[in-house]
Amino acid sequence: MTPTWIEGRFEENVITTTIEQAMNWGRQASVWPLTFGLACCAIEMMAAGASRYDLDRFGAGVFRATPRQADLMIVAGTVTFKMASRVRRLYEQMPEPKYVIAMGACTVGGGPYFKWGYHVVKGVDLVVPVDVYVPGCPPRPEALLEGLMRIQDKIKGKRIGRGKSEVLPVPHHSGYAAVPRLIEV
Repeated sequence: MTPTWIEGRFEENVITTTIEQAMNWGRQASVWPLTFGLACCAIEMMAAGASRYDLDRFGAGVFRATPRQADLMIVAGTVTFKMASRVRRLYEQMPEPKYVIAMGACTVGGGPYFKWGYHVVKGVDLVVPVDVYVPGCPPRPEALLEGLMRIQDKIKGKRIGRGKSEVLPVPHHSGYAAVPRLIEV
């Protein structure tokens, strides 16, 4: 291994980093998901938190019961129009930065209810902005762990600063939503 320009310039046990990298490392190592399951996919989400798959080794083992203490919403199951406003309300109560995983075929795109279900939202991305999609019916706990690792990758690359935030409307029973508008943060 060839020596680099930085070798020998610092004492032992010294780490050089930026504040942004240190904050992102802390955030990615302590993701707190919201306890929120709507249907059969929630059983697989609970299995991922159990001892066999152990979500805690990724820093996400503490499922919170309140949105004010969570920074990751795992929407697991069928989202109906009646539930859409509640999903949105919980999302809005979460502090920034917040992330969403859509888990399961029903959450991602309506699932088997897509064609004939008049009561099902055709994807939770019409209600809240989704960061990672985990497909399957129901997806295995390993798939949820993969989705969590993709969220951690997204957190690691996040730039800290001001930007624009997107406001999404809650869909109506027609299945359509208005075009989202941007607001200054």
